[in-house]
Amino acid sequence: MAELEAGSISMAAGGGGRLRNALSGVLCAFTLLLIGVLAFSIRLFSVIKYESVIHEFDPYFNYRVTQFLSKSGIYEFWNWFDDRTWYPLGRVIGGTVYPGLTLTAGTIWWLLNSLNIPLSVETVCVFTAPIFSANASWATYLLTKEAKGHGAGLMAATILAMVPSYISRSVAGSYDNEAVAIFALIFTFYLYVKTLNTGSLFYATLNALSYFYMVCSWGGYTFIINLIPMHVLLCIVTGRYSSRLYVAYAPLVVLGTLLAALVPVVGFNAVLTSEHFASFLVFIILHVVALVYYIKGLLTPRLFKVAMTFVLTVGLALCFAVVAILAALVASSPTKGWSGRSLSLLDPTYASKYIPIIASVSEHQPPTWPSYFMAINVLAFLVPAGIISCFLPLSDASSFLVLYLVTSVYFSGVMVRLMLVLAPAVCILSGIALSEAFNVLTRSMKFQRPISDDTLPTAGDSTPGSSSTATITTSTKNANIKKEKMGTISKERSSKKSRKETELVGSSPVRPEKEEKLCVLPSEASAMGILFLIMLCGLYVIHCVWAAAEAYSAPSIVLTSRSHDRLHVYDDFRESYAWLRHNTEVDDKVASWWDYGYQTTAMANRTVIVDNNTWNNTHIATVGTAMSSPEKGAWEIFNSLDVKYVLVVFGGLIGYPSDDINKFLWMVRIGGGEFPHIKEQDYLVSGELVFCNYRAYHSVVS
Repeated sequence: MAELEAGSISMAAGGGGRLRNALSGVLCAFTLLLIGVLAFSIRLFSVIKYESVIHEFDPYFNYRVTQFLSKSGIYEFWNWFDDRTWYPLGRVIGGTVYPGLTLTAGTIWWLLNSLNIPLSVETVCVFTAPIFSANASWATYLLTKEAKGHGAGLMAATILAMVPSYISRSVAGSYDNEAVAIFALIFTFYLYVKTLNTGSLFYATLNALSYFYMVCSWGGYTFIINLIPMHVLLCIVTGRYSSRLYVAYAPLVVLGTLLAALVPVVGFNAVLTSEHFASFLVFIILHVVALVYYIKGLLTPRLFKVAMTFVLTVGLALCFAVVAILAALVASSPTKGWSGRSLSLLDPTYASKYIPIIASVSEHQPPTWPSYFMAINVLAFLVPAGIISCFLPLSDASSFLVLYLVTSVYFSGVMVRLMLVLAPAVCILSGIALSEAFNVLTRSMKFQRPISDDTLPTAGDSTPGSSSTATITTSTKNANIKKEKMGTISKERSSKKSRKETELVGSSPVRPEKEEKLCVLPSEASAMGILFLIMLCGLYVIHCVWAAAEAYSAPSIVLTSRSHDRLHVYDDFRESYAWLRHNTEVDDKVASWWDYGYQTTAMANRTVIVDNNTWNNTHIATVGTAMSSPEKGAWEIFNSLDVKYVLVVFGGLIGYPSDDINKFLWMVRIGGGEFPHIKEQDYLVSGELVFCNYRAYHSVVS
């Protein structure tokens, strides 16, 4: 009779557990939906305060390309030769762009129109970034869940949905590559960690496909193909090699590299440039280690030593041969096989010394400490706690998150643009820290009771389930009989299990009551801790909303300034481009500094000499030389390029800090890099640029 009653109690408990899991799943899905809505809506301030318009400079080129794709189709896009840029050279668009963003927005536009939802291409482009910010939040949940569970995943997703560093590049109208690339980055990391935890070849294949989408979307894919090999090598060195690690990495290198080579802008660079060599070297090391483990399982210890010597000899010889070949290839390149931007990351002074065109871009400058506070705010104080949580206990997934954080911190310190890559790592570690802190504090409030020796569980209760059962049973003396019987049964089972484990290990189990004492805090301290964390989260939310509404909502193409009585709006950019479009001939050529090339082509529909692609340094140096030369020399250069109009931006009235006066020294430096007669010291007086002593630039402007 007692056994029958115990069985019915177990069935009831199982049914209650299934119902509880179902309810928690529904609640988790609903929370994720709200997080997606939050991520989307917080990025709409630019549309609400201003209008639905494309922001910045590069997004106008992406918008123009998406327009061409929607009108002409995919085949014309791949073969499109644009004769309105880089006159008289032109540009092959299909082979020089990362097509992921354009193809994504074009596909969304096609699907909506197929469903009789007649949205314009511009509207789709404006809202692509907010849509994918919601996707990035969900991908963050999946990645964090694989390492630390559902609670940490939900917390990390909520933090990422609002983090200012990500908002700065994903507001409505910010139609740039990072709009979809951050989602692809996080989702690729999730699939790698998922494969690492499960050893599933299915997830490994999806990982390679996600990596392919990242390659299509952004040049920052090299961060993935270097970070994952670093983690694989770390696992091998620390003795954490397993078949799951092999399945997670080998298909990514083989299939991912083959797919990356299909992207025209990448091509054979996927196997010929130094950014990819680390992945191939780790690929060889992984196979050598796998062979060693395989041989170890087949041979006796004595034969294994002999085989180990042979394998290591051959493996080292092979590695040295590969390294020698790679060194020869690298030595044959003037830049040692690295791109200019990659060398700028490895050597922060490289761009300023050798490639001023890269150093002239503001987003390529190192960040300041206030930039970090603006980008991540109070999360900087939570990250150390998240790192500690990753080591308790340390797993393959948590070690990957720590490595991701360390590398992204370095690269963000070199280039302010890469704080965008740092944001997911900071959000994940902060989410883990907050989840663990709330877990400890709320558990202390829930299981608060006086701790005495007669209420502590016995040594046999060494499993987590038995410890919790004993705690609840001791603290609730007025519980009903069924709960007492269920607690007794589970206690006996756990005691038997712990005794068996003790016999196998040969040592006494660790008493859990000391751990219980450390985990349970006084109720007053727990309440104060919860209130402090809630206040910290509130300050973070206030900062994020302010950043989204004020700091990052204004489109750069529409300038604003405040006076004591009202807000002044200056629409000079669009008015200037409209004037060019309506008052010049279709075949007229317009010269300007390269910053305004994309906007001039997209909005004025006129041919430009240089634009933001900056692929030809000599052509940009020619324009810089013309801008910094006297009247006669400037006229000769512009006349040789068939230039009829020169566009110059002056922001003196409202103190616009990014006008051509502030960029003039970069024109001189870039021009002097190709034409030695242009010297920077000729334009300086006592080390400062003084325009009243030099009239050439003013004459060109006039």
